[in-house]
Formats: sequence, structure tokens, C-alpha cells
Amino acid sequence: MAGEFRASDANRITREYMDSILIEERLIGSEEPSLSMNLFGETFQTPIMMPAFSHLKTFAKEQANGMLEYARAAKNLGMVNWVGMCENDEFAEIMEVGAKTVRIIKPYADRDKVYSQIEQAVKLGALAVGMDTDHIFGGDGRYDLVVGEKMIRQTASDIAGYVNAAGIPFLIKGVLSVRDAAVCAECGVKGILVSHHHGRMPFAVPPLMVLPEIAREVGKSMKIFVDCSIDTGADVYKALALGADAAAVGRAMMPGLKSDGCAGVEKYVRGMNGELAMIMAFTGAKSVEEISASVLWRDGKRMGV
Repeated sequence: MAGEFRASDANRITREYMDSILIEERLIGSEEPSLSMNLFGETFQTPIMMPAFSHLKTFAKEQANGMLEYARAAKNLGMVNWVGMCENDEFAEIMEVGAKTVRIIKPYADRDKVYSQIEQAVKLGALAVGMDTDHIFGGDGRYDLVVGEKMIRQTASDIAGYVNAAGIPFLIKGVLSVRDAAVCAECGVKGILVSHHHGRMPFAVPPLMVLPEIAREVGKSMKIFVDCSIDTGADVYKALALGADAAAVGRAMMPGLKSDGCAGVEKYVRGMNGELAMIMAFTGAKSVEEISASVLWRDGKRMGV
């Protein structure tokens, strides 16, 4: 109960910070925008990404596997697909859907399992592979135990070893400081997901609060993604304006996923795309690269120049 309460605090703070950011209009000379995004040599139709969810085989009686359902939506919408903890047979099934997919691996104490999953991701043509470092510890400060699997500490040397083994872009999920972002850059990591994993640590800093500083530090050397409370097109716009290259929707799509599977996810994301395009048009950004913090305001002050 206490852990759940603390998580709700972190998520409330994140939502309140997101909603405190306002957007000014720049209409004269503006034109219809494109949401197209290039990432790791591939072109996608939106900077909105699927989440790295796990354990959705039995999340709803109506759906055989929620991870397959949102992978299908990702393929249909031209989105980057992410998947979280799963065994190799389930990942192979997801890859058969045909979506360009990032595989996120837990920080297993069993190092052979980490390398086996990296190897399979490369063999099956994953867009990228990475690790979920914000699952190293559990709520008691001990190394986490996830579905019976023990997690373990990850050093810079460990991460550099994964980068070298992969040969394709290796990402770290769960970065929430300039310090960790800089370590990732030194290890050759090609992208980070700025995230507090839905409030795993009490009173975690909102990702968008620390995002600009991280972007200034490592934005020229790697891709930067963000999640946590990315529920609307406006949320995505603010994330991109503050330095992210793309943003992942997560729990907000769950009701549609649960009730209507792939179709429910597609409907939700199309709504986000529409709002994102509207705000881009209203602020004079005809491409995602032109989205700028210079139109953002908070506490009566402009956030960028």
C-alpha cells in the first residue's frame, strides 16, 4: 500500500509539471505539418512510440497477447514498437508481426540470458536492443525479483560490453539524470529513454523537468526518448520541444487495448497524432525537427529562446 501511494505521488507530480507548461501561438506563415521521423536509418510516420510493456499475455480475456496487439497497431500506423520483458519465443512471435521493434531486456543476474536475448534481437532484425536499468532495485532497496528472475547491478563496463555485443543501436531505459546520461554516452549507447518507470522511486523528478539538461549534455551524441504520463499530443509536443527525439505513450492506451485490441490502440494514437499536428500548425512547426522550446511558457517565463 505504501509503495503504491508513493508511486501515485511521483505520477501526480509528473502530471502537474506537464500541465503547468503552456504554449504560445505562431500562426502567420504557418502551414500543414508533417509528423514524419527518421530513426536509426528508418522512416516513421509519427514521433509517438509504443511502450516497452511486459506480461500482457493474459491482461484481457478478449486478447491473446496485448504485446502482439499493440505491435500490430505500431505496424499499421508506421510507429516505433517497443517490447519489454519476455522470453525468446514470445519475442520471435512479436517480430513476426513486422513492426520495427526495440527489445528492452531486464538487468538479469543471469548474464548469459542477457547476451542470449541481445543475440536473438540482432538475429531477428530488431531496430535496436537495450536494457531496463530502472528495474535493478525493488521497493526495499534490494536487487529486484521479477517473475522469479533475479536482477543485478549494472556497471559502465557491463553496459559497454552489451554495446559491443549488439552491433546494432543499444539503448538504456530509465535514465533520469545528466550523470547517468553522460555515463551512457561514454559507453557508446545510441539512445536513452528518460523515465521514472511510472513512479518506481518516490518523488522522482518529472522526466520533462530534467530533459532539457540531459539534451544539452548528450543530445548531439545519442537519441533521446521520454515516457511517463505521455497521454496526449500536447504532451508529445512538449517533450519534443524540450529535447526529446520521440515520446512513448503507455498506460493511457490501455483501456483501448483492453477493449478493442489493435483497433483500440490505433484509435487512441490517431487522436494523439491529430492533436500533435494541430499544435504544430498553431505554432509554425512544419516538421518535428522545428518544434522548439521557444513557444513554451511556465510560471510566466519563456522556457526557451
